Amino acid sequence: MTPDNQTQIFDRTLNRARKVKAYQNFSDFDFLHQFASNQLKDRLSDITRNFETIIQLGGYHEQIIEGTHTVGMTDKHAVIADEEFLPFGKNSLDLVLSPLCLHTANDLPGALIQINHALKPDGLFLGAMFGGETLFELRESLNKAEIELSGGLSPRIFPFADKQQMGGLMQRAGFALPVVDSDLITVTYPNLQKLFADLRGVGEGNIIRDRRKGLTHPALFQKAEDYYRDTYTDSGGKLEATFEIIFLTGWSPHDSQQKPLRPGSAEHSLAEKLGTQEVKTGEKVGP
Repeated sequence: MTPDNQTQIFDRTLNRARKVKAYQNFSDFDFLHQFASNQLKDRLSDITRNFETIIQLGGYHEQIIEGTHTVGMTDKHAVIADEEFLPFGKNSLDLVLSPLCLHTANDLPGALIQINHALKPDGLFLGAMFGGETLFELRESLNKAEIELSGGLSPRIFPFADKQQMGGLMQRAGFALPVVDSDLITVTYPNLQKLFADLRGVGEGNIIRDRRKGLTHPALFQKAEDYYRDTYTDSGGKLEATFEIIFLTGWSPHDSQQKPLRPGSAEHSLAEKLGTQEVKTGEKVGP
């Protein structure tokens, strides 16, 4: 079922077109994608088990595991699909990998639920996505410039989820033993034009459905760069741009997995371990 337009934050058709356009020269701009893919490889190498049926969502420029079937849009080895509408049966996959694609899902909770649904019991999901700190400098600079020049705001930077939100969504999607952590990467640029070129190079331009259509007056970007230089530059005068990459790990539930202890089932209290007196609710301390 297609989400109602009122609930669609992103223009997925435009997103697909921009990814296709960026594909030919993607390797010239993919340093963040390479970082995320390498991190997922490292995390996967720590898991001592074999995965036979593997799907990679997005990241079609590079397979994290050679021979992996990839859900992408232009890769010749791809399963043509949309991350929001996965064509896999229940309990059909051992491993799902997702390098930097879920941040543009309109129904992120639904996408996570579908991934969990497709995993076999004790199957693994490893994902990476841009998080809430991403491009906060650019967002603030554009907002200040637009308010000063026009007295209003239009959506220009993605509304990225943060770690706390993703932890809640992983639990809501039914993953067992969920782990959510992130890395902050600071990249420096001589000017906004170079930053925008890197974003376009990986197909990450503005795809917000309610974005202002048409050309933006150059004065806005000049004013935004002025604010940027006044606030977020390194010692050499270059613009600093932050990218937060959130990493997600979750298992499809299985009886063999470690279960949390029931409340009150511990054999020793924390007070006993710390050598202090335990005081129950309502009790008085001292004479």
